[in-house]
Amino acid sequence: MQMHQEGTDLALDQRRVVLIAGAVAGALSFVLVAAGNPANMGICVACFIRDTAGGLGLHRAEVVQYLRPEIPGFILGSMLAALAAGEFRARGGSSPVLRFVLGFFVMIGALVFLGCPLRMVLRLAGGDLNAVLGILGFTAGILVGVLFLRRGFTLGRSSRMGVGNAMALPVLSVFLLILAVVAPAFVFTSSKGPGSAHAPVLWALAAGLVVGALAQRSRLCLAGGIRDLILIRDAHLFRGFAAIFVVALVLNVISGRFRLGFEGQPVAHSDGLWNFLGMTAVGLGAALLGGCPLRQCILAGEGDADAAMAFLGMLVGAAFAHNWSIASSPAGPTANGRIAIVVALVVMAIIGYMGAETSGKPNQQRTAGEA
Repeated sequence: MQMHQEGTDLALDQRRVVLIAGAVAGALSFVLVAAGNPANMGICVACFIRDTAGGLGLHRAEVVQYLRPEIPGFILGSMLAALAAGEFRARGGSSPVLRFVLGFFVMIGALVFLGCPLRMVLRLAGGDLNAVLGILGFTAGILVGVLFLRRGFTLGRSSRMGVGNAMALPVLSVFLLILAVVAPAFVFTSSKGPGSAHAPVLWALAAGLVVGALAQRSRLCLAGGIRDLILIRDAHLFRGFAAIFVVALVLNVISGRFRLGFEGQPVAHSDGLWNFLGMTAVGLGAALLGGCPLRQCILAGEGDADAAMAFLGMLVGAAFAHNWSIASSPAGPTANGRIAIVVALVVMAIIGYMGAETSGKPNQQRTAGEA
């Protein structure tokens, strides 16, 4: 009886942590917009990785080049929280190449939609009804991913690795922060467009650290939340994103930033089909990876070298998306973007099918809540 009570108390504590993490992330997203980040983009992992790729010169789209301090903040905040909780463990070796490929195509999908799952929720909280199509597509992608998971899809189990593997991405994050502060001449910074709109470095870093730490403790992940609703009827991760939406919505309405409609939304387009399919690719990739872009940053901060590979795949994907004219603009998706989404969906479906066919075992894929 006592063990049952302790288990119940732990479950309640975890639910509270998820709600708190979501509420804080929603509030900080609003604060970052007020401090200078683009509208409805207080936090967008895909957009921030894209801007960082541009800042490093990996692509030359002049309007989206800036070393966003939030990304190092997510990773380092997660690492500090994991170290404090005794959960920092060097691990990896679970299909790193496939994780890189999946990360690459997740970024392609996000940049055709123009936002990660977190920004999708924030866009809706700002009144952008195009995000509804994104949410439907994201859910559809996760549903397909769940079918593969039920058939036994797995990327394999990770194993313990040397601590150098775990520290590689946190060290890179520190290096990026130094570059952001020093701003040497070889770092690219937008003078116009979304890349030129940003909160002060210390504000952005502080917000990233807080969100990273809370996301590590709560396992916050929208892909995991929807997946768990479907697989095990567990809504506690989903409630975290509901909290993000409610808090951001209330703050937007109070401040007068809420604007309901499809047309003229900030850093968005209104092509419903490709908003849907772009986020379908993100949902499918996230389901196969075991977590959305934010979750990959958090896992990498905990010492997961496989998540670091997914992050690097997203970074390279962002570079390709702009170098090959794949990324959308407020004018809509490009022809190359449409082709890339079809390719992404086909390739990820093949990965899902082959991973399920060759496993022949009950699913051992790490979930976003367990990893």
